[in-house]
Amino acid sequence: MPNAGLPFLKMHGLGNDVVVLDARAHKFALTPKSAAAIADRRTGIGCDQIMIIEAPRNGGDAFIAIRNSDGSVVESCGNGSRCVARVLMEESGKDSVTLETLGGPIIATRKDDLYSIDMGPARDDWKSIPLASAGDTLHLPVSEGPLSDGVGVNVGNPHAVFFVKDAGAIDLETVGPKLEHHALFPARINVEAVQVIDRGHVRMRVWERGAGITRACGTGACASAVAAVRRGLTDRKVTVTLDGGDLHIEWREDGHVIMTGPATLAFSGTMDASLLT
Repeated sequence: MPNAGLPFLKMHGLGNDVVVLDARAHKFALTPKSAAAIADRRTGIGCDQIMIIEAPRNGGDAFIAIRNSDGSVVESCGNGSRCVARVLMEESGKDSVTLETLGGPIIATRKDDLYSIDMGPARDDWKSIPLASAGDTLHLPVSEGPLSDGVGVNVGNPHAVFFVKDAGAIDLETVGPKLEHHALFPARINVEAVQVIDRGHVRMRVWERGAGITRACGTGACASAVAAVRRGLTDRKVTVTLDGGDLHIEWREDGHVIMTGPATLAFSGTMDASLLT
């Protein structure tokens, strides 16, 4: 007979899939090893990130603990936050919730079937990325293969955005992990290859820190839009086309980044308790 299980939701934002667990109703301990076991696509549930709903700590609606598929802690997850926002809104009947994360508070709102996330202000100083030493974040002194002259942006997570002629031609599986673990980035880095289509549209592919190539990355889309504006390549409102679909990003004049996109429930279930041990 199977062990007593833990309920879960499998959700995704444009194919960036997450497992949502509720630690308010069911107390459990999630080690890096058990997180990686849950995320395993052959022997676990399979996901890019795990989103754990906990009781709020600072007056929000909930605190969200986030783990990458390798079990590492991550500060923020834009696509996953939309999924959790949907869960909390359906639970409460509200159209606005505040999510607390290690990357800072996130305000989420709903209109029809789309969810908008105020990711807070984008940060571009070298200490906030962070870099190993003082430097110009508008022109990062790193390169790997066709990726060079990147832009550093932190939108809850650290990102290095590289502008290229053809995002689809970049071998992210080769260059991504090398840049992720470059000595310039002591907290590691998410890597985006971005192709500018016009001033209102960019194409982005991503290597996520601790997860590898994913179909979408919400904070990466935000970082890419901010980097494009900083370089003078786009307007402040831009559609970011990812492998999984489109996100709509606005970098407001007050510095806050607003991300709008869907949040989809794939299925729900109960995982065997062995995955937690």
